[in-house]
Amino acid sequence: MRAESISRRTAETDVSVSIALDGTGKATIATGVGFLDHMLELFARHGLFDLEVKVTGDLHVDQHHTTEDAGIALGQAFLKALGDKRGIRRYADLHLPMDEALTRVAVDISGRPFLVFKTEFRVEKIGQFDTELVREWFQAFAMNAGITLHVETLYGDNAHHIAESCFKGLARALREAVAVDPREDGRVPSTKGSL
Repeated sequence: MRAESISRRTAETDVSVSIALDGTGKATIATGVGFLDHMLELFARHGLFDLEVKVTGDLHVDQHHTTEDAGIALGQAFLKALGDKRGIRRYADLHLPMDEALTRVAVDISGRPFLVFKTEFRVEKIGQFDTELVREWFQAFAMNAGITLHVETLYGDNAHHIAESCFKGLARALREAVAVDPREDGRVPSTKGSL
């Protein structure tokens, strides 16, 4: 089972994350930020990752540090759970519809972190959650997971649906990219021999 646990403590947050890549989608999430909890539950369910995330953060300031640090720790755990990446499919892409919203996600588990995020929100908040934090979470996750990630919402009106299509799209793409390809016969999917 490809699994890892990470603990990360700063003056702003105390984060613990456990992820199993070959799970069933079971999630136990407690960040103190309701919308982020919802998105991480979707991420686990649609990626079929078993995920535990617990964050105690400086929510008296705002939700930024909690959201960003959850992304950092989850990215670090994801990277470690992958190990040497032998046999994985590496690449995946898809279009994820969520009612009127449609988001395209493409991922390369490359070891070269990069994020292209072309998603806009017409409102500043979803409930109490700042919509600009969606990008902050994706940036933190991609950089720490060591993946190249492209996310583009092609259209959509409802901010909740747009955010949900991004998280579900990432989950589905990663589910495919981390899957073991029997044709690889345990090789690292790169002419360099490592990722």
